[in-house]
Amino acid sequence: MAKYVLLDTETTGAGENDRIIQLGFMVLEGKNVEVYNDLCYSEVPIAIPAMETHGITPEMIEGLPTCRETGAFRALEGLNDPENILIIHNAPFDLGMLAKENFTSRMRLIDTLRCAKHLFDDEEAHRLQYFRYRLGLYKIEQAEAKALGIEVKAHDAIGDVLVLKLFLSELRKRLAERFGEVNPIDKMVELTQTPVFYARPLKFGKYKGKTLSEIVESDRGYLSWMLGNMESLDEDMRYSINVVLGNG
Repeated sequence: MAKYVLLDTETTGAGENDRIIQLGFMVLEGKNVEVYNDLCYSEVPIAIPAMETHGITPEMIEGLPTCRETGAFRALEGLNDPENILIIHNAPFDLGMLAKENFTSRMRLIDTLRCAKHLFDDEEAHRLQYFRYRLGLYKIEQAEAKALGIEVKAHDAIGDVLVLKLFLSELRKRLAERFGEVNPIDKMVELTQTPVFYARPLKFGKYKGKTLSEIVESDRGYLSWMLGNMESLDEDMRYSINVVLGNG
């Protein structure tokens, strides 16, 4: 039977040299749930904005094993099988951090962020904490946490994993509404691999408030400039710009 691994990390920051300082995940197999949640040491200093977000201080990780030495990491390595499903919100970030620990997933991947962009395309944001409140998940998370022996804290790795577990149920409901009788796991894996076209107005830059389709009519050069100069553009935005520019 396939196992479902719902995972999140907390890190020293979001830069190229930053590393994992908390690895948390849940393993779902039928009705059985296993919880792994380890803080870990990193020589990379924790950036103040990161500390402000997750509340992990240098004193909390001093003397702890490194990420690769934790029980959670060893358990994750043992789960790294193509039969299993890895579920992450904003998977590229966490997978990038795990890659720094020489971990490359062989599991089938569901990125609930990209699935949410497909299935909740009318929402103004797609962050996990946004859906925690938008869908009222905060009202039921304490009962779920108590049953699993988890403490819920915003932006804490295992707390976010718990919210992710509840959000996954909402994604499955929306899948049934949109696509009817389909295998929800297979469909979410498919959606994870399918780029999202940004149809909404931009929230940044020179043409903030205009859609890509509007911008291409008046300033194609700007969109080409974005592709060549804005390294922060995510895969979906790059895909969308290429679509309106007609680049293959």
